Amino acid sequence: MSLIFIGIMGLLRVSEMTLIFTNHILNFSIKDTLTYSLFQDISWNLYLLGLLFIVFLFLSIFSVKLARYAIQLFFTLAILIHIALIFYFFKTLIPLGKDLFGYSTDDLLMTVKASGQLNLISLTGGALLASFIFILLNLGIRLLSFSLKAYLYLTGVLILSIVGSSFFPIGQNLTANEVQRNIELNKSRFLMEQAFDYWIYGSEYYFDFYLRSGNDDLIVQKEFTNDLYPFAHRAEYPDVLSPYFDSLQQKPDIVFILVESLGKAYSGKDAYLGSFTPFLDSLEQHSLVWTNAISSTGRTFGLHPGIMGGLPFGEKGFLELFEDFPNHQTLLSVLRENDYETRYFIGADKNFDNVGSFIEYQQPVQLVDEKGFDPKFPRTPSIGNFSWGYADKELFNNALEKLPNNVSKPQIRIFQTQTSHDPYLVPEKPYYEAKLQSHLKDYLDISQDKIQDYLAYSDIYMTILYADDAIRDFFREYQKRPEFANTIFIITGDHRLPEIPMASSLDRFHVPLIIYSPLINRPDYFKGLSSHFELTPSLLAFLEKQVEIKLPEEVIWQGQVLDTAKVFQSRIAMPLMRNKNQLLDYLNGEYLLSAGQLYKISDNLNIDPIADKDMFTKLSGEFEDFKNKNQYMIQTRKLLPPLEDK
Repeated sequence: MSLIFIGIMGLLRVSEMTLIFTNHILNFSIKDTLTYSLFQDISWNLYLLGLLFIVFLFLSIFSVKLARYAIQLFFTLAILIHIALIFYFFKTLIPLGKDLFGYSTDDLLMTVKASGQLNLISLTGGALLASFIFILLNLGIRLLSFSLKAYLYLTGVLILSIVGSSFFPIGQNLTANEVQRNIELNKSRFLMEQAFDYWIYGSEYYFDFYLRSGNDDLIVQKEFTNDLYPFAHRAEYPDVLSPYFDSLQQKPDIVFILVESLGKAYSGKDAYLGSFTPFLDSLEQHSLVWTNAISSTGRTFGLHPGIMGGLPFGEKGFLELFEDFPNHQTLLSVLRENDYETRYFIGADKNFDNVGSFIEYQQPVQLVDEKGFDPKFPRTPSIGNFSWGYADKELFNNALEKLPNNVSKPQIRIFQTQTSHDPYLVPEKPYYEAKLQSHLKDYLDISQDKIQDYLAYSDIYMTILYADDAIRDFFREYQKRPEFANTIFIITGDHRLPEIPMASSLDRFHVPLIIYSPLINRPDYFKGLSSHFELTPSLLAFLEKQVEIKLPEEVIWQGQVLDTAKVFQSRIAMPLMRNKNQLLDYLNGEYLLSAGQLYKISDNLNIDPIADKDMFTKLSGEFEDFKNKNQYMIQTRKLLPPLEDK
């Protein structure tokens, strides 16, 4: 059975490589991945067989037949799981790891339904495949026969393999880019190692973090004052936005347009894949634009906590603390205390990722999700009778109808899109198929021999073009409203989509960041590295200076302020969470620590691996310090002292 298992796993690796290199456009060849892939598979398969040998011996004490059937069943399940992991990776180019444990059962079912894989054909096919594998393993028992000496040799190999794999583990190819490293991974091994780490070490922390005022090379010096609340601090956040605005005569409205999967790789100036957002490109000319901006997480779960407050991640993202949110403040709550009203609109279910609970904690006056749409609006195209909700144009049209015509208080309005999300089903498909062809030829001037590379991801690019059109239509309507002249618009993406191969581990976080307003008098581009964490401190410092809003003395923002440097520099320090449960990246200044490798960051967020023991030690220490504080916050819920504790 072991030999049959090894043979099947080998065939699956060949199938995986063929599937990926046939359907994805990569800047390396299949032969570049063979060596590490081979070592990954051999070491994992032999290690697994060594462990199963021990299980087999134990069970055979009671019954050899029981032991044989148990191992046969395990092999069948292991192969089926491995096939599922291959298809997941083929779709996302990200191996499934700890993030599997970060979603509720309902969220997982919703995601699978949206992909169209949960149907009768798939379930029937899975059952037939399981039966075939089980029978094949049974045939192996009957057809493959060896001498006792051969069995002893094979047994010796299995015993030595577990020892060898333990003491001489095969690492990753650190010279390769992230996509190549992910391809080389054995997907079952990666999931099991991530699961082991999650179950065994997931909740450990040491109460030995230290309070520090900040690093001298960062923009803002923070005074941490209470070791029971290690994120709470006092600080003077400078106003960096006023020089680019007219003097405000009254409190401005603030509108957030949060665009699903809007990555810098395919939007705006210097987009290395070419920009697929022509309207946003034109809007940039009248805006403040940060070309080196990053999100705080690689998935949507960190969008609101990152932008609205620079909040720590918790274990699976701050939103997963929804059943007992620690006391905290955000841009929304601070401005609510300054007479602002918050209105939030999304075309999907507000309960996905628990974003609705977070918004409700901020006490909005209006929250509209898919249940609040007028029946005249069609739902987004679906697979298997399931859709995420309403497409972006319907989102904006429904919201504009539901916004009050006259308000007495300043407004915060948040619009969150969702069309540019797997399974990337665009409305008006024939129109956008033609528009994509025209965009590639006329707008991007892509040569004919390269167009096919782009068309391999046509469904994705069409949804980006569609989202851009939806934002264009929204602006055309919104500028008719009287409050438009006194409104500040912030437009950004939650993360870069992973299905188009990424250039590096930092690429997934690289997003457009645009601040547009009729009140801007000096549009400009900035190259200073900034993140979603910097938005709340920067906006509040700006409003304090311009319209004298009142700010709390003690805050929990992890961010600095937006960097308006015209040349590339980095004066921020922050952790980054790739997926739920995957806290692997930390940056400080122009250095990035990613999965144990140190990199130097340069303009356009290119990264190059370097060897610097002192810097590695510095970032590793700061990263561990954050993890300890983060885990302490999870277990104690001590984030911001309540008023009676101050």
